[in-house]
Amino acid sequence: MIAVFLFAIAGAFAQLVDGTLGMGFGVSSATLLIALGATPVAASSSVYFATIGTSLSSGAAHWREGNVDKVVLIRLALPGAIGAFAGATFLANISMTSAKAAMSGLLFVLGIILLVRFGFGLRLVKPIKGRPRGYVLASIGGFAGFVTATGGGGWGPITTPTLLTLTKTHPRLVIGTVSAAEFLVAIAASLGFINAFVNNPEAAALIDYRVVLGLLLGGAIMAPFAAKLTGRMPHEPFGVIVGGLVLLLNSKTISDAVFGPTIALPFVSLFIVGITSFLARKAFRREKGHRIPLTPEDFAGPEAEIPEDQVPQ
Repeated sequence: MIAVFLFAIAGAFAQLVDGTLGMGFGVSSATLLIALGATPVAASSSVYFATIGTSLSSGAAHWREGNVDKVVLIRLALPGAIGAFAGATFLANISMTSAKAAMSGLLFVLGIILLVRFGFGLRLVKPIKGRPRGYVLASIGGFAGFVTATGGGGWGPITTPTLLTLTKTHPRLVIGTVSAAEFLVAIAASLGFINAFVNNPEAAALIDYRVVLGLLLGGAIMAPFAAKLTGRMPHEPFGVIVGGLVLLLNSKTISDAVFGPTIALPFVSLFIVGITSFLARKAFRREKGHRIPLTPEDFAGPEAEIPEDQVPQ
């Protein structure tokens, strides 16, 4: 019971991150499980079994808040589900040794994406008006679905920053739509793992269902509150902190795999903490001066756009 309670706290924190940033539940949860010694298959499958419940709760909450663009939801979720099923099948059929290093490497890259996106506020392309074309959304969804199932996270870190970069749509609509689409992605990933476990019962035996239950309970309870906070919290500093935490928790596995046991790890850890603190402070100052106000006009519908002078740079 104590283990369930502790993982419920972790799930609540991960859902707070995910619900307000549009990303982070899978990355945060999978990073924690890998740091505690779980195998990649056990970590990713546990996260996505739990995500079925948390994404349903989160998606429903965002739907009630008017944060979901239904057209983008369909165009993003269906390819994402196909990619997630393929990714889960792939992960369940590769060796455990190579999978752990590969998964930590992927999580590390996602941590860098979070750090760069929120720490520097980079926008690499000029945003378009309205929705991206269907094939663009399908490509983003399919790729993100595959990555998220193999890495235990990545749906939000790939789709949310990409859509925020490509469009002028208000962040609350991007975050709500991505969160709602994750429900179908989570179902597909879970079905992929279940299908693989039929032929590999040893992998299924590694799953601790106390972890699944704890993440599910904590995430489901937090989801409605996180949906209400979307667009109201200083999400850029929050995103920097999450990115830095992901880097920190995955640095040892990557260091051991590349260099073997090394005394340089404490210095690397201090560097990550230092750069994260610096970027979080920078992001807070930038967002404080350029925060996008929420007005009644912002909730006019999925085509609501940010005024040109308020587009984050």
